[in-house]
Amino acid sequence: MTDRNLTEPRDAAAGAGPAPRTALWKRRLFEAEAGLTRFVVETRAGAHLHSLLKVKAALFAALPPGSGTEAEWKAAFFRGQALMEQFVVTHFGHGQLAAWAASNSAVYAAVDPAPKHDATVPLERLDHQAGLYGSATAWEEHGPDRAVLRIGHCAIWDYRELARGRGVPLTLASPCEYCVPATTAMITAKGLHARHELTREVEGPGCVWSAERELPRPGSAD
Repeated sequence: MTDRNLTEPRDAAAGAGPAPRTALWKRRLFEAEAGLTRFVVETRAGAHLHSLLKVKAALFAALPPGSGTEAEWKAAFFRGQALMEQFVVTHFGHGQLAAWAASNSAVYAAVDPAPKHDATVPLERLDHQAGLYGSATAWEEHGPDRAVLRIGHCAIWDYRELARGRGVPLTLASPCEYCVPATTAMITAKGLHARHELTREVEGPGCVWSAERELPRPGSAD
């Protein structure tokens, strides 16, 4: 088992410098944007295509010039995510956030080279995502059959307020409203069973996530 002090946020998403962190911001933006298109196509929501194209135009117009810095891609992702959340809630309702999150995770599963049915894979991705914001995390269990990750203070809450101050529209009252179904879908997309608990520590709001192996269904190709 690998532990990390909950009071010491990490400096890198994957224990390295800004390059892998920037790459993960780009990857997350791609998954969310591609997942949104997939979600709209599957709902046959042709009446909302004009609004969707306007959201995409705003999203792509805000991309950093050239290669961009990590901070620029972080801001671009968060603004894009906020615009997409606003689009989904406005045109489909709050209850469809989970369907969009599942669509995003289908894209994640399609492009991610890591194997299915390994409990560490999606939680390591979650750990890296938490690290992008400087969240404090610790592994309680870390194995292919079962993995448990604790986020002692989710720093997305802090960044939300910074983004709000820059004029980014925030549709959701809590980041958990999207993050919980998104993380659940990310884990299940890897053929695993997901459980979570929302927590509130002295440092602030956090959560505990577990991923466990499930036996493949009869006739499954996996």
